Amino acid sequence: MKFEDFNLSKNADGLLPVVVQDAATLKVLMVAYMNKEAFERTIDTRKATFFSRERQTLWTKGETSGNFIEVVEMYPDCDNDTLLLMGKPFGPACHRNTTSCFDTPDHEGFIRHLEKVIQGRHQEMPEGHYTTYLFNKGVNRMAQKVGEEAVETVIEAIDGNKERYLYEASDLMYHLLVLNEHMGFTLADMEKELLSRHK
Repeated sequence: MKFEDFNLSKNADGLLPVVVQDAATLKVLMVAYMNKEAFERTIDTRKATFFSRERQTLWTKGETSGNFIEVVEMYPDCDNDTLLLMGKPFGPACHRNTTSCFDTPDHEGFIRHLEKVIQGRHQEMPEGHYTTYLFNKGVNRMAQKVGEEAVETVIEAIDGNKERYLYEASDLMYHLLVLNEHMGFTLADMEKELLSRHK
């Protein structure tokens, strides 16, 4: 992908609009602009770098705050005049110290955020955390918990108790994410599997 490949003839300033999205949670974080130099620096460093229209200079996201965005993937849109940058944020994306520059609900993408937390627990194994306890106990205990929570979810569904059903289904989702991590799979892997069946 080269900057010259983008169709920027409709943009009076010749800048490339960039939509930045969290690659894990899929939450839209911010919108910024790139010129050729910012685009190439982003490719070279894998850190999101933009062009400030106000200051007329390059800026790497996080260069003063430490809240960098590590580039995971980039996709041009269908008209080839806008870029989707999917990244891994290290801290809040917005200058207001919020996750996103858009005031979308906090629960948006939370399951993917929870998956990231579980992955972190698996890597660091901090003492005193229930997730650490499950990883220490091994696959038998994890699988047993998934089975228990599945049965409890089914019972509440049959009883028509919606409040308890939601509670137990949420427990089931958490334990399934832990087992998924142990087995080496992610939500993205499950999405790909379901998509292959849908086709």
